[in-house]
Amino acid sequence: MAAYIVRRLLLMVPTILGIMFISFIIVQFAPGGPVEQVIAKLQGMQTSATARFGGGGGGDFSQGGIGGAGDAAIASKYRGAQGLDPAFIKQLEVQFGFDKPWYQRFGLMVWNYSRFDFGNSYFRDVRVIDLILEKMPVSISLGLWTTLLTYLISIPLGIMKAMRDGSRFDLWTSAIIIVGYAVPAFLFAVFLIVIFAGGNYFSIFPLRGLTSDDWALMSWPHSIIDYLWHIVLPVLALVIGSFATTALLTKNSFLDEIRKQYVTTARAKGLSESKVLYGHVFRNAMLIVIAGFPGAFIGAFFTGALLIETIFSLDGLGLLSYESIVNRDYPVVFGTLYIFGLLGLVIALVSDLTYTWVDPRIDFDSREV
Repeated sequence: MAAYIVRRLLLMVPTILGIMFISFIIVQFAPGGPVEQVIAKLQGMQTSATARFGGGGGGDFSQGGIGGAGDAAIASKYRGAQGLDPAFIKQLEVQFGFDKPWYQRFGLMVWNYSRFDFGNSYFRDVRVIDLILEKMPVSISLGLWTTLLTYLISIPLGIMKAMRDGSRFDLWTSAIIIVGYAVPAFLFAVFLIVIFAGGNYFSIFPLRGLTSDDWALMSWPHSIIDYLWHIVLPVLALVIGSFATTALLTKNSFLDEIRKQYVTTARAKGLSESKVLYGHVFRNAMLIVIAGFPGAFIGAFFTGALLIETIFSLDGLGLLSYESIVNRDYPVVFGTLYIFGLLGLVIALVSDLTYTWVDPRIDFDSREV
């Protein structure tokens, strides 16, 4: 097992490098980078743009319109830059690091990221790692509640479907599962807002945030109730969209085990159906379901966070990533991508190791990576 873990850890290095390189190429050469963002703000007559974007040692960016070949060259490189001082554009490039070739920028990023030095945000004037640590509790909270409720619903539902395979219950619940699988979580979120959060019908739950403005002043029982009151709709939207896979996986796993010879033998010995189910079938059938828990959590943590956090204005990593992509805040974009990629690889390893914990008969030592 130790050799398998070492091989997997070593394989993470080229994997994360490949992820970062492909993302770097796509993002860095896409139009509308941070320099263009500043130019767009300036040309939109937003005088505060230079103050906002000048954080982190950029200096005093004063606009100076000049004519001639310099403007033409700048305009050909940056759309909308005509009329801006080329020296000002050059200063922006130096501030954002675009005065260096792309391979130097990528090599410097890899070296810094290997030491978990993600630099500072372009537009927030704060360290990226501090931003990630600040926003992470919100996303972790959503991921934990979503995964917990998904398993609490999916496992009993999957077992009942397996025991009543082909019945009316199985057919009706399968129809609900198909709807839950087919409809994206963000559409459920919009539906829940319209119905329960002050849309056209009821105003039962709050529309945004995880807590009320006076949450810090509440007593601890009221603060818990307030937190749960705020988290109901976003977690419900995520659970509806994610329980389908686990429920069907549980059902199919139980059906496979029920049809095996050892179950027939146990029944022939006179064991009750509940003893056969929970004493023999349950452990083997739940192997793949339980081992998938880390992956299910990381899936809820990453894939569901972006749109749900944006829709409900939850200040987590999903909303941070969305705003960073829109604003072309590359240090935050790549920092969160690196963290997500690294966590995904570690969770994949943990999922494999969970198999051996659930069933010690499984051995990965002879498995080729």
